[in-house]
Amino acid sequence: MNSSRKHWTLTALLLTSVFAWALSGCGTSGSKQPAAGDAAAPAQGAGQTSEAKTTLEPKLRIGYISPNNKGTITGVEGWAQKKGYLESELKKYGVTDVSVKSFPNGPNLNEALASGALDVGIYGDTPAINARAVGLKTKLINITQSGMNAWLVAKADGPQKVEDLKGKKIATADGSYMSRYLKGLLQEKGLDKDIKVVHLLPADGEAALARGDIEAYAYPTGFGPLIISKGYKAIDEAKSHPDLRGSSVTVASEDYLSRNPGFVKVWNGVRQKAAKEIQSNADEFYKLYAESSEFPLDVVKASFDISQWQVEDFSADSLKLLEGTKKYLFDNGIIKKDFNLNDWIYKP
Repeated sequence: MNSSRKHWTLTALLLTSVFAWALSGCGTSGSKQPAAGDAAAPAQGAGQTSEAKTTLEPKLRIGYISPNNKGTITGVEGWAQKKGYLESELKKYGVTDVSVKSFPNGPNLNEALASGALDVGIYGDTPAINARAVGLKTKLINITQSGMNAWLVAKADGPQKVEDLKGKKIATADGSYMSRYLKGLLQEKGLDKDIKVVHLLPADGEAALARGDIEAYAYPTGFGPLIISKGYKAIDEAKSHPDLRGSSVTVASEDYLSRNPGFVKVWNGVRQKAAKEIQSNADEFYKLYAESSEFPLDVVKASFDISQWQVEDFSADSLKLLEGTKKYLFDNGIIKKDFNLNDWIYKP
């Protein structure tokens, strides 16, 4: 068993031991929604309650992925936070204490959710699906970003194409959307048995490449264009393999939602407003994203386009991509227990 598979197994065992009691059933009541990818996808704000009856707990704890811990969310939620209406809108419903915490990788955020230290998580599709598959009691409340790129980067004078990596060692952050892309790419090329993939966080990738410890690294948004701007070369990108692109999802713990059933309507209303605003304010959004992430502005612009943040909570295309990711993870033994994506979507 390679180190990547060991990491997945250890994570699964940890979560399973904490949530073994949850494996007997993760569903909640509610009317059945159309299956993922159906033409009649769940309507915006599915599972929302009457605004007049919505009262939320005073404290809300949010986790997200970022290389720093400035306390500013990236993405459209960060736009709403910077503009001041994330907290002000939540306050209308009784939320007076909003705390946000960044994590370097999805599995780290999963551990915080598992321990009860978070109520909401905004992170990559792969760790979110992995956690749900082993019994972490979350509900999917939106797909906030869809079609994320990843970059397989090597030295400029190193490997020039994926096939040059045969027999070599490469790296990415295990349990991330980049790891799903990388493993899918190697399988597509017939090289999944010929290349060793090791776990390494993005912040440590450049040093490992420079020392020659690894021949290539699969980077996420931000890091990929940043490393390329320093003279490294992308020998492949997820956007060249549409089914291997990533998504960013928002989940909430079932325990929190059971106590705050009106939260989804309020939260998704804020997110939808922000998603609409950035469509006509792209330059300002990129600037705010650069400030929040501490990546240079040109790197942020090279990382993604505005269309990845869809106004709909669950568009048909984003559901189809997410379903494809889940299927890949199950078909390749990365998750051991399959589940219905529709059952994961929150319904009151």
